[in-house]
Amino acid sequence: MMLPGFPQAAPLAGLAGGVLIGLAAAVMLLGLGRIAGVSGLAAKAIGLGGSGIARSGAWMFVLGLPLGALVVSLLAGGTEPRFAGPLTLAVAGLLVGIGTRLGSGCTSGHGVCGVSRLSPRSLVATLTFMAAGIATVAIMNAMGLEVLS
Repeated sequence: MMLPGFPQAAPLAGLAGGVLIGLAAAVMLLGLGRIAGVSGLAAKAIGLGGSGIARSGAWMFVLGLPLGALVVSLLAGGTEPRFAGPLTLAVAGLLVGIGTRLGSGCTSGHGVCGVSRLSPRSLVATLTFMAAGIATVAIMNAMGLEVLS
């Protein structure tokens, strides 16, 4: 299926991925009583988190993210990974870490789990994430740094 203006879009794959993310979040919430927020689970895995899931469970979740992506990539015939430079990755990681601490969670915790529970804080946080992303793309495009072409 091709969407006009987005020849590389894969809406069915996106739908399938969204369903799997929602299912995983529901299983974690109903089965373990824990929100599937990646920043909180990563903090727990490295010993910075508080109560909730066991540290070993947090490690399994965090390690399952790249391993799951690897499995899908292998099943899909592989993809060529592209990464930013080390300095860009370090600065971006630092900014994301600061943002998740200030926002009391990450996009996955707020956007998937919080919004589904109609949490007012998560609704505001998710609207803020989306607005910041849209503004960033608009500014970069205006500067000639074609993000979406």
